[in-house]
Amino acid sequence: MNRRVFISSSAVGALGLLHGSPLAAQEPAPAAVPYGQSRLGISDDDRDGTLYVPKSYKPGVPMPLMMMLHGFAGTGEGVRGMFPLAEEFGVVMIAPESRGLTWGRSIPGFDDDVRYLGPAYRRVAEIVDIDTTRVALGGVSDGAGYALSMGLAYGDSFNHLIIFMGGQMIPYRNQGTPKIFMAHGVDDTQMPIDKTARVYLPKLKADGYDVTYREYQGGHRVPPAEIRAAFEWFVGTKPR
Repeated sequence: MNRRVFISSSAVGALGLLHGSPLAAQEPAPAAVPYGQSRLGISDDDRDGTLYVPKSYKPGVPMPLMMMLHGFAGTGEGVRGMFPLAEEFGVVMIAPESRGLTWGRSIPGFDDDVRYLGPAYRRVAEIVDIDTTRVALGGVSDGAGYALSMGLAYGDSFNHLIIFMGGQMIPYRNQGTPKIFMAHGVDDTQMPIDKTARVYLPKLKADGYDVTYREYQGGHRVPPAEIRAAFEWFVGTKPR
């Protein structure tokens, strides 16, 4: 159901990379705002990521931020198709790339992906003003499974989670109370809905999470209408 390998919750004690100061919003540096699409510039190799800043952004006016993780064997290109919606809804968007073939292939909280995502957030927070009440971690497929597990662990930093066709949920730590948007195709054969979303939904609700859940006709692909619904849910309003 999921291609990533997790370890047990014994690693929880040292999972501090995204908690507290590493993801705390910082004062923006007096640098030119990179409107539109630009390279993150965090990694020295080809796998880095992309930042998108809407043209409606104004320095000094906090804007929601969404970090969206691609699927298995993908790149940031896989989620850059959401940039027009980021422009439309007024959302700063980060499309990072996993350090390897997929996300979190070693110890959760210690893996190279987490060590990349933290600096990526800090880099963006130095450039633009972030609305810290609307910070989302999301993903597609493998990226969604990683986002859900990490988002539950760092819900005091990511207060919104957007899960498209998510795989295995490993709640090795629960922190904070992030709001959750989940969308899954009823005919998904790669991440079967009866073994993923329909199992996790009652567990999340029983734990007190505010979950917006949507099922759609189709397989392992996210319809544009579901992506738009997620943006509307995230910003809490229609496009700006």
